[in-house]
Amino acid sequence: MDDSQETTKTVCPYCGVGCGIVVTDDMRFAPWGDAPVNEGRICIKGGAATEVVDHEDRLTEPMVRDDGDLREATWEEAYGRIVNEMERIRDEHGADAMGFYGCSKAMNEENYLLQKLARRYGTNNVDNCTRMCHASTVYALRRSLGAGAMTNSMADLEESTDVLWIQGANPAEQHPIANSVYFRQAVLEGATVIQVDPHANKTTRSFDIEGTDRHMHLQLEPGTDIPLLNVVLKTVLENDWVDEEFVAERTEGFEDLKATLKDFDTEAAAEECGVPLEDIERAAEAYGTADAAAIFTGMGMSQHACGVDNTQNEINLALITGNLGRPGTGVNPLRGQNNVQGTCDVGAMPNVLPGYQPVDDDEAREAVEEVWGFEVPAEPGLTNIELSHEAGTGIHGLYVMGENPVMSEPDSNVVEERLIDLEFVVVQDIFPTGTVEYADVVLPATSWAERGGTVSNTDRRVQRMRGIDKVHPNTRHDLDILADVGSRLFDESSFDFEGPEAVFEELREVCPIYHGMTYDLLGEEGLHWPCYEPGDQGDPYLYAEAFTTENGLGRIEGVSHQPPREVPDEEYPLILTTARLIEHYNTGTMSRRSPTLNRQHPENFVDVHPNDAERYGIADGDDVTLRSRRGEIDVAAQVTDDIKEGTVWTTVHFSASSANRLTNDVLDERAKIPEYKASAAEIDVDVEPAASPGDD
Repeated sequence: MDDSQETTKTVCPYCGVGCGIVVTDDMRFAPWGDAPVNEGRICIKGGAATEVVDHEDRLTEPMVRDDGDLREATWEEAYGRIVNEMERIRDEHGADAMGFYGCSKAMNEENYLLQKLARRYGTNNVDNCTRMCHASTVYALRRSLGAGAMTNSMADLEESTDVLWIQGANPAEQHPIANSVYFRQAVLEGATVIQVDPHANKTTRSFDIEGTDRHMHLQLEPGTDIPLLNVVLKTVLENDWVDEEFVAERTEGFEDLKATLKDFDTEAAAEECGVPLEDIERAAEAYGTADAAAIFTGMGMSQHACGVDNTQNEINLALITGNLGRPGTGVNPLRGQNNVQGTCDVGAMPNVLPGYQPVDDDEAREAVEEVWGFEVPAEPGLTNIELSHEAGTGIHGLYVMGENPVMSEPDSNVVEERLIDLEFVVVQDIFPTGTVEYADVVLPATSWAERGGTVSNTDRRVQRMRGIDKVHPNTRHDLDILADVGSRLFDESSFDFEGPEAVFEELREVCPIYHGMTYDLLGEEGLHWPCYEPGDQGDPYLYAEAFTTENGLGRIEGVSHQPPREVPDEEYPLILTTARLIEHYNTGTMSRRSPTLNRQHPENFVDVHPNDAERYGIADGDDVTLRSRRGEIDVAAQVTDDIKEGTVWTTVHFSASSANRLTNDVLDERAKIPEYKASAAEIDVDVEPAASPGDD
């Protein structure tokens, strides 16, 4: 790096770990040696993050659609079209005919302003991508413990944790710095890892450390997490590994759990899971007898029609063993995007205001209204999946900031059809995503490296992002765009802010968990919320004295197995499950434009077990068509015993062959999260016949 280059300390724009990085004015990456989360270490995505900022595909001009085609427009024309169309929709159909998509790659201030815009418009129809990844953990954790976030922090793991229970998560690929800096270090210092996942992966292999034998991989059938955990819970009960004092003083519902498990058949459940009973019991003993055990959970648990119950069973395990309210313990969802936690914190959800205050709570609503100066609708709105389901019927317009629902939502072929039926769509983004093809107005935003604000990482650490002194011509910051739209729509001062710090000052006024924070206090280290009063240093772990539920008790609740809504049959005999790669990120809007990342994995593939490959006549590398009841994709087969027989595994990163053309859009009834992780599937083999004698 040229010493004359100006440098800016900021936060990586990819996963939720929140790694600090340094960016130069000529858009090169440099390590931040004493960054609070990652201490200078960075994964392949973070090291390549700056490659896409100056990409030739950047949106650089506003566009409007005339006669079916997008054309360049001035900002004033684009704003005018938005105001006219949003006013028309409200006049003709009512405010609830519009929906607003927040962005978990955008900053707290921007998402705060978007949800404020929606509520000033007159609707609670605002949501973000947590609905597709972690809505069930937010729901279950809030309901049973009090807060919809990690109970503990990464920093208290290394010295305090005896057992890491990792279920439905692959941190070595999805949160690589957390895995290498915190999890692996804990193992080197004596911790045991229990990994529960249908797919052997980089995480599985990362704990095969010479000189240690403290790693167990329970490779279960997709969709059988509840029976596996019920085996663990019953084993804990039968062996008296329950923390009786903790259960008696700090929980409710223990009798319900015991009643649920009274006649539970552990042998039958283990067989259903496809995991030897003795292996599950050995894992139960490791967790149940540990002084401090921490659960880490991911989308493999949450993205099910029973996602809330999956998470509740993890909570049950932590509560009955007293593994909450202390360092090195807890139930800890690993957030997938750099600000998915913060986007929820600031109220970009249909049922809560900033700080997770229920929108139907009169007292909470009135307190926010006093600051905002307008009434907030009292009825919860629609989730983003519900907005998609009602597109063209109850929903007539969408404002989409930084999201790509055409690729991110399940059954995406139908999503495309629904977007055609909408009267008006605004897309605010940095690249021409698939959703741009359905937009009536396109607004070119600045990238993560060009603007400032705050983000909240996976363990509730609120940190500042800082932008370099460079902005692509004719692009505008998301915050400025939202303020411009709000000011034009409502002709009032409630959207008049002088930059992100001014927005943050209003945010902390209405958001109790952020109330004690300021930009100065955040500094370079950041703070873990909650910070209720100025000067609070935040809490690295929650619930030391009591839970923040209504009665202060942790909720235990027995749950029973619910098979996936779609199971294999003669027509579709395989189970399809999905996940991400270390080199790519969600719908690939950024990572697929990175030369470094694309060289690693330029195309999608499907993992097939050797026995299934033999049955279908598939060789490693063969082109195949993967089908479900909703669509098909063409991919290369990767024959591997990393996956269980009868299961196939692929990714969502590649637009032409995204797994979401196949996934099921049935929802968890409470969290409204789709069941991405289990669909019935089939493979068609696209193998060229062997050449006959005489053929060229």
